[in-house]
Amino acid sequence: MQAETRAALAEWLQTETGADRLEITGQKLLSGGAIQENWLLELDVSGGRLDGAERVVLRTDAASGVDESHGRPEEFRLLSAGFEAGMTVPEPLILEAEGAVIGKPFYVMRAAAGTANPRILTRDEKIDPLRGELARQIGREMATLHAIRAPRPDLDFLGRPPSDAAAQRIAELYGFLDSLPKAYPALEWGLRWLELNKPAAGPSALCHRDFRTGNYMVADGRLTAVLDWEFAGWSDPLEDIGWFCARCWRFGVDDREAGGVGARADLYAGYSETAGAALDWSQVPFWEVLATVRWGTIALLQGERHNSGAERSIELALTGRKAAEMELDVLQQVAEIERSKSDV
Repeated sequence: MQAETRAALAEWLQTETGADRLEITGQKLLSGGAIQENWLLELDVSGGRLDGAERVVLRTDAASGVDESHGRPEEFRLLSAGFEAGMTVPEPLILEAEGAVIGKPFYVMRAAAGTANPRILTRDEKIDPLRGELARQIGREMATLHAIRAPRPDLDFLGRPPSDAAAQRIAELYGFLDSLPKAYPALEWGLRWLELNKPAAGPSALCHRDFRTGNYMVADGRLTAVLDWEFAGWSDPLEDIGWFCARCWRFGVDDREAGGVGARADLYAGYSETAGAALDWSQVPFWEVLATVRWGTIALLQGERHNSGAERSIELALTGRKAAEMELDVLQQVAEIERSKSDV
């Protein structure tokens, strides 16, 4: 962040928080976030709502995005909805929607303790004794989120809940694949299988739609913040469960079916405990296949950001290569499901 931008930001933060004095004493561009930029800011504040030493995160747009991603003003409202519902999320503080301070919209939230690094969360032996409770806590967070139902005037930008969330997702993914310059028959075959095996539609709720290991913070074995709300929307709650449990988000620790961090039974138990009832867990394999097709498609779209020249990035280019793994995973997942049917 350039000195001029930093000075303008400090002045704006001082005004917005009602401080007598505010100085940005440190800044760091955080890793991750291929679609957004996240800056950790160290503040020294006198007076106002942030009086004292404070660590906050400024979240703003990267050079280019993907079609599914919300803008920062919409993401701020989604984060606020989760915070007000009692979820463990960073407290949303201030929104600057006009882009008048740093040249693009952004919002500021309190920094959370811990790490979101998937390799640490899936492999750190110090977490092992706490994994059962961690998976239950994640289930409880999802159930709290899914209690948010339409109508919600503050979330009117999401539109009306879909009458059939799975059918809507399949149609969206066909559209995204059709927008790419090449054909990807394995993913399209997966979409056709999803069409033919789609379960009956259920009621929609507010879903995070990117609730996975890597998008939540953990400190001392406990979840401290659910992050990255840019894909949230009305959907079937099972979409979040399937996304979290899909093999592509276990980071190589396949025997821990809940995001590579815990047992599926603990995730389900935590969810049911808070929701007061279980979901139809038999539908989760369908949603895991959909999750894999979706991640493969997003990987291709991110790779295209690099290939098109819109945003040259080795991270985006490597993400695009992940799609080949998803193609194989879709074929293997469907084969497993079909074999299980024939064994009945």
